[in-house]
Amino acid sequence: MQNKSTVLVAENQAHAGDPVCATLKAGGYRALTAENGSTAISMIASHCPDLVLLDSGLPETGGLDVLQTVRKWSEIPIIVFASDQGGEDEEVKALDMGADDYLMKPFGSSELLARIRTALRHSIKMETGENVSAGCLRRGRLTMDLARHSVTVGGRKIHLTQNEYKIVLLLAKHCGQVLTYSYIIEHVWGHFAADDRQILRVNMANIRRKMEPNPAEPEYIVTEIGVGYRMKDNPGDGLDQDNSLSI
Repeated sequence: MQNKSTVLVAENQAHAGDPVCATLKAGGYRALTAENGSTAISMIASHCPDLVLLDSGLPETGGLDVLQTVRKWSEIPIIVFASDQGGEDEEVKALDMGADDYLMKPFGSSELLARIRTALRHSIKMETGENVSAGCLRRGRLTMDLARHSVTVGGRKIHLTQNEYKIVLLLAKHCGQVLTYSYIIEHVWGHFAADDRQILRVNMANIRRKMEPNPAEPEYIVTEIGVGYRMKDNPGDGLDQDNSLSI
């Protein structure tokens, strides 16, 4: 059964036969193309694709400018990709601006399709309220009672401080996405809070000590080194295999 989702590929010299579009078609997606930033913005507004693959190096209006513009009026999933001129600083900036994911070229077909599936799955959860019922949010074996501000893991009640609860809730709402250190600090401590990563790390260490069977090998919240934190798609079931490390 083919996936009928539409993906807009916004890339310099993008065309229907390029490798990215060929991968999308092989994966069952409908591919649209835009060769510059202004065209990409126009097509996102007029064609309403299900997801955007956005080259950070677009001519005229750059990829991050497109991202910033679109995020003013749309929560459409956007995956930013870059050549080796990108780097960690650009990745952090893109994620802080609202990108759902960030990829460095070259990337394989399987990885690209997996990232697209994750972004689309997260988008569907946000739209339908999946795993949220009767005031509860569920992620794998983790359950958060939003009315009582209580957390249980596998039926075991976890006692979190107010800020620890806010951090876990924020990550659970964006399950599968990488949230940058700055993004978490701003949303937990406020817009004018100092970008103090040490405070965040202390809180995360306490969260892992309380939630994780083995804090050194987290099953729920993993660290994306130099970028931020991510709650696994299926926290606690061991199915999310990755190379993220705990710090």
